[in-house]
Amino acid sequence: MSTESPLDPNQSNPKLLRILRRGFSFPVMLAGLLALLAVLTVRSRFDNSDLWWHLRMGQIICATHAIPLSDVFSYTTNHQPLVPQEWLSEVTIFAAWRWAGLSGLMLWLCFFTGALLVAGYALCSLYSGNVKVAFAGALAIWFFASVGYAVRPQMIGYLLLVAELVLIHLGRTRNPRWFLCLPLLFALWINCHGSFLLGIVVAGVFLFSSFFSFEMGSLLARRWEPRCRRMLMLAMILSLAALFLNPAGARQIFYPIDTMLNQRIQMANVQEWMPLKMSSAGGIALMGVLLGSFLLAVVRRSELFFDELLLLAIGTWLAVSHMRMLIVFGILATPVLTRQLSTCWQDYRADEDRIWPNALMIALSLLAAWMAFPDAHNLQAQVEARNPVNAVEFIRASHLSGPMLNDYPLGGYLIWAAPEYPVFVDGRGDVFEWTGVLGEFERWAMLQSDPHELLEKYKISFCLLTRESPMAHVLPLMPEWKMVYSDNNSVVFVRAAANRPAP
Repeated sequence: MSTESPLDPNQSNPKLLRILRRGFSFPVMLAGLLALLAVLTVRSRFDNSDLWWHLRMGQIICATHAIPLSDVFSYTTNHQPLVPQEWLSEVTIFAAWRWAGLSGLMLWLCFFTGALLVAGYALCSLYSGNVKVAFAGALAIWFFASVGYAVRPQMIGYLLLVAELVLIHLGRTRNPRWFLCLPLLFALWINCHGSFLLGIVVAGVFLFSSFFSFEMGSLLARRWEPRCRRMLMLAMILSLAALFLNPAGARQIFYPIDTMLNQRIQMANVQEWMPLKMSSAGGIALMGVLLGSFLLAVVRRSELFFDELLLLAIGTWLAVSHMRMLIVFGILATPVLTRQLSTCWQDYRADEDRIWPNALMIALSLLAAWMAFPDAHNLQAQVEARNPVNAVEFIRASHLSGPMLNDYPLGGYLIWAAPEYPVFVDGRGDVFEWTGVLGEFERWAMLQSDPHELLEKYKISFCLLTRESPMAHVLPLMPEWKMVYSDNNSVVFVRAAANRPAP
C-alpha cells in the first residue's frame, strides 16, 4: 500500500497545480496590492462637482434611449448645441448609481482606479520584462494619476490610453495582427472621452518613427519590417474611420481641438487646466523621471528609442502646460523608465514561486480593500460636506422661484439634485463659453463689471453662491438683496419682492 500523501506536490494534479501557480503567482499578488492601493486612495474622493451632471446625463440617456445633442440643463444657453463626447461613460456612471446608489459610484471609481493601476503594471511588465521593476512603475503611474482620480469619464479615457500602448507593443514585438484591435478601441474611445485624439497622436508617433533607422549614442531608431508597418498603417486608417461611429459626427472628432484652441476662459480659470508648478510634488517628480531616463541613457548607455523620445516630449509638454495632464506623462514616460531599469533589480523566478504565501497576501489585500470601502453613511457625509445639500433643501422649503444665479462649482450638483431649477452655469464650460455666458459670469464673479448688470439682464430672483465667492461679500452691500441662508458651503441671497424685475 502506498504511503504517499495526496497533498504531496509531486502527486498533485499537474493541471490544477498550473492553475494555482498562475492564479496565486507573485505578479498576481502584486496586482492585488495595487487594487488595495486603489481603494485606499479614492475612498474619500467624492469631491468632484462634475460627477453630478455626468450622472444626470447618463440618467436621461437611459430613460429616453436618446443622446441629447443640445443643452437641457441651463436657461442661459438657449438650448445651445452640444457635443456628447462622453455619453457612453456617463451611461456606465448612471448604471453604477442605479445598481447601488452612492456605493455603486464609489465602486465604479475603485474599479477604474484599480484597472488603471493594474493595466499600467501590465504595460510596464511588457516593456521591462521584470515584474518587480514594473510594480515600481505602477506606483509611479499611481502618483502621477493622483491629480485626476474622480468619478468622471477621464478615468476610462486614460485606461484606454494604456490599452492602446499595450496593443501597439504586442503588435510590434509579437504579432502585427494585434494592431487590428485598434479600430475597435477607437470606436469605443471616441464615445467615452475626448482623449481619443491623444491616442491618434500616439499611434501616429509610432508609425512615423517606424520609417527611421539610425544610432546617435544611446538614441536609437529601428526601422520596422514592412509587413508590421503596413499593418499599423491599415489599423490607423480603420481607426480614423471608426471615429465617425459617434452621435455627433465630425463635430465630436474635432471637439478636443476646439477645447484646446477656443475655450480660453475655461483653460485660464479651471485649476486642473492651469500650468504645472515645477516646484510642486508633481513637477519635481516629472523632472526626476526625465532626468533619470536621460541619465540612464548617458551613464549606463541604456538605449532610448526614437519613438520613446517623441512620447516623452509630448507627455512633458502636455503636463507642463496643464496640470491635469500629469497622468498622461506618467502613462507615457513610466514604461520607458522601467525598461531602462529592467536589469537593476533581479526579476522573480516562476519556478521558485510560493503559492500559499501569495494566496494569503491576495486574500489579505481583498479583505483590507473590503474593510476600507466606505459605507453609505460615510459617502453621504462626503456629499454633504462638499455640496450645497442643505442649501437646496432650504430653497425648496422656501419655495423660491424665478431665475436663479448659481456659482460655477455648484451647478453640477444642482443639475442632479434640483433639476426643477435650471442652472445659470455649471462645469460644462464649453456650452457657456460658446454662448458668451461664461465670459459674462467671470467678469461678474470677479468684480470686473457692474454687479447690477448681469442680475438685471437675466432678471435674477435669487443667488446660490459659495462662501468663498467675492460676490458673497458684495451682495449684502446692495440694498435690494438680502442673505436668507448660510452654511459652511454656500449662501443664498434673494431679491426683495418690490425690486424684482417683471418677467
